[in-house]
Amino acid sequence: MKDKTTTAEQAMALIRDGDVVTTTGFVQSCIPEMLHAALEKRFLDEGAPRDLTLIMCAGAGDSKGLGTGRLHHDGLLRRVIAGNFGRMPKVAEAAQENKICGYNLPQGVISQLYRACAAGQPGLFSKVGLHTYVDPRHGGGKVNKVTEEDIVNHVEVDGEEWLFYKATKIDVAFIRGTSADRSGNISMEREALTLDCLAQAMAAHNNGGIVIAQVERIVEDGSIRPKDVQIPGLLVDCVVLADDPEMHRMNYGVQHNPALSGEIRVPVEGMPKMQLDQRKIIARRAAFELPPNGAVNLGVGAPDGVAAIANEEKVTPYITLTTEAGAVGGVLAGGSSFGSSANADAIIDQNQMFDFYDGGGLDLTCLGMAECDAQGSVNASRFGGRLNGCGGFINISQNSRAVVFAGTFTAGGLRVAVEDGNLRIVQEGRNKKFVRLIEQITFSGPFASERSQPVLYVTERCVFQLTPAGLELIEIAPGIDLERDILGQMDFKPIIENVATMDTRIFREEPMGLLDDLLNINLSERVTYDAARNIMFLNLEGWSIKKKQDIDDLARVLSEACDKTGKRVNAVVNQNGFRIAEDLYDDYAETIEKRLQDCAASTARYTTSAFMRLKMKETLAARGVQPHIFESGEEAHQAIREQQS
Repeated sequence: MKDKTTTAEQAMALIRDGDVVTTTGFVQSCIPEMLHAALEKRFLDEGAPRDLTLIMCAGAGDSKGLGTGRLHHDGLLRRVIAGNFGRMPKVAEAAQENKICGYNLPQGVISQLYRACAAGQPGLFSKVGLHTYVDPRHGGGKVNKVTEEDIVNHVEVDGEEWLFYKATKIDVAFIRGTSADRSGNISMEREALTLDCLAQAMAAHNNGGIVIAQVERIVEDGSIRPKDVQIPGLLVDCVVLADDPEMHRMNYGVQHNPALSGEIRVPVEGMPKMQLDQRKIIARRAAFELPPNGAVNLGVGAPDGVAAIANEEKVTPYITLTTEAGAVGGVLAGGSSFGSSANADAIIDQNQMFDFYDGGGLDLTCLGMAECDAQGSVNASRFGGRLNGCGGFINISQNSRAVVFAGTFTAGGLRVAVEDGNLRIVQEGRNKKFVRLIEQITFSGPFASERSQPVLYVTERCVFQLTPAGLELIEIAPGIDLERDILGQMDFKPIIENVATMDTRIFREEPMGLLDDLLNINLSERVTYDAARNIMFLNLEGWSIKKKQDIDDLARVLSEACDKTGKRVNAVVNQNGFRIAEDLYDDYAETIEKRLQDCAASTARYTTSAFMRLKMKETLAARGVQPHIFESGEEAHQAIREQQS
């Protein structure tokens, strides 16, 4: 049997000029730091290897020079294919200065391309990236002028448009694990995530390349149980022991947390609560969109606060939080531990998680935003003179059933105060985020609208929704002035028709009682019956249908109320401030209208929203119903009185 243990220096000596190197790591976690440091040292000492191509999914560094940030030296890299450049700013700077070639591709695509490489396939067909900057009609993911080769093609198959991503063969794979025997079998019992290590190793091995694994301990052959082996030894060429614990941290902020690796479970009741600032306000409002029994993804930054709110409101047992890095369930971690989860139900490989996402498995995602335009398109990849990268943003936002973009209304120095339930802007941010023209399209509003994808834009002071006509303002925080604090801080005027006040519970210190709302516990209170006039009132004012379960719950409540009357009634439906997710109008019309037809002799609906009146008329007309939807409650009641007389 071959002993594959070696030193980092000996392993680096195997890398040749011009090799294609892939490395593992997610944001600040699971990074093979010793291997990156050893590659940097060899280059500085010997001037070799040179002109490498670096392929990586997510950012793998601390943004200050660690991780792949070590590889910025002139001549070391010739080309970079990455989902994120923000964690290696000097490499990003080299790309922006046209010193190296570069591509910024969706993280999930790169992750899945490892499997294509391993299987000897030429590439990957995907709809991910259509109508964004990755689409070759909008740049093909190239980050500068010296990058000329097309690695993304727009194709048509059976009348549908697709993108074809070319696979790049891999010569060297840097991976990481916990334990390895001398034959190279590797386990990951103390790792927070497994990521794409198996696929990367297979891709390099099957191309005749080399696989270098960093581990924290060497164990006797045969001591790792077969089902615990994450990467079999037949794929591994070199095993490097990280004898310095600092080079094998769980992440840059945590040496080791057994709750994140699944070694123990910790009580969640004592987890710290967020202070009531703009981040908590945003997370609280976004949390109202959580779908019970649904799968949810949370992005980094403002969105990851939703996990803390879900825990604080005792909602966590009723949803399944996930990360693109592979964590399923538990309480998602933030900060340097982002991507992992305490008390996770499972950890799966990153490429498999993106299969789940791309296939429509997500019910909701909450993501950050840097810029947004009047059509609802979002830039989260290149802004403020910085090449940050899309990460998993494109995969996730395009394929989630519903999307919430969450972030502060302005950026750079924003300070707010909550006083007696009102929000006050203490200091406005220096930079506007709602602009006339975004620098790069990471999410296409028109494409989402074309597909009837429900999209909200949540800030600390207001909420917008995506409509076919563009961005519509639907909620304003108490204490906020429309002209001064919203329109005065935007480069365009949104659609303004019916604007409600954001839920006042968001701006109080005590818990919001969110669980009752999400489970529709009090929904029956929205249906009342006036026996003297034989009128049933359905008060949907301010309520939202966010998911199919809401429709089912409303239908149940209606049926119970109708059964109690024992006869056909006249129904008045208040739809003021009522919102239906764009993809659920047909389900609502089919289910709720059927209930009303079964129990109501006549129905009068009313709303001050011209958009809602038009949308409901179109939806119902498609089912052979020709309703008149009134503008006021008085008109609706008058219509019922006339029918009764």
